[in-house]
Amino acid sequence: MNYVEFGRTGVNISPLVLGTMMFGGRASAEDSYEMIDYALDQGINIIDTANVYAGSKSEMIVGDALKRNGKRNEVILATKVNGAMGDGPNDVGNSRHHIIEQCDASLKRMQVDHIDLYQFHRPSKHIAIDESLRAMDDLIRTGKVRYIGTSNFGSWQVVESLWASKELGLNRFVSDQSPYNMADRRIEREHLPMCQTYGLAQIPWSPLAGGGLTGKYAKGSKHPEGSRYADETDPKKQLRMSNTVVDIVDALVPIAEAKNCTVTQLALAWVMSRPGVTAPLVGPRTLGQLQENMGAIDVEIDPEVDEALDGVVPPGEHVAEYYEASFAPNDHRW
Repeated sequence: MNYVEFGRTGVNISPLVLGTMMFGGRASAEDSYEMIDYALDQGINIIDTANVYAGSKSEMIVGDALKRNGKRNEVILATKVNGAMGDGPNDVGNSRHHIIEQCDASLKRMQVDHIDLYQFHRPSKHIAIDESLRAMDDLIRTGKVRYIGTSNFGSWQVVESLWASKELGLNRFVSDQSPYNMADRRIEREHLPMCQTYGLAQIPWSPLAGGGLTGKYAKGSKHPEGSRYADETDPKKQLRMSNTVVDIVDALVPIAEAKNCTVTQLALAWVMSRPGVTAPLVGPRTLGQLQENMGAIDVEIDPEVDEALDGVVPPGEHVAEYYEASFAPNDHRW
């Protein structure tokens, strides 16, 4: 396993991040334990979860797994705060009240004494960033958190956050999570250069376009039973599956066959190879999926892949409808 630098922290992480959004939901607890053990045995050393995943079951499963295998100290443990954790008016967002309360709750659920990377799941447009940063800084100073990061922030929001940290003498963000895959290349325009300029680790989520770039979906065919797109009653979910995604897969099939790898591995390896990317986040539902994902580490990306992709999705131009609908401009405003 060749480890990569996590921004400017001096910490080294594996080239893939184990995402746990499926754990406790579509993946049972026992299957989740198996995936965590396998990932750690193979050299993965960073696990990403969130307090809202599977109604907090994901955090509990991750904590149980690390307690069972005794490998807590070998893992960079990341979780997130922002989403609604109750019906009360203060049970959501990036307020000091919610951040500190949820940090303590996450520590308890995961049975640990500190969180290595605590991330804002989304920005809160009605809360001044200095309020949120001061709360995070206090958590670092008390030892409950070691590093802080962002997720789904606009470039200008990250830069303003860094400015606020500098002005106020607060701990700064060290990482960012943004959607990035062959079907959605918008972060190439300014977000990736911004991360490179300010030394932020970039952990792309949805590197396989929510499963669309796995090669199991074809134009005009019925989606495989049990797949996330088989349920056509969720229109928002269907936005991820566009003709563009299928066109990309069609272009990748012959290249993957020539490289003796799967389309999944080729698409994932491409994200791993992009300038400014630290390590993409994968979210397996089964051990087989995780094993296939990990095979991407050994796939080499050559100019042929870039040329084929650029012919279908020109650099910096395409934004998948799903992400555009999910993260409207008004959601990125303080």
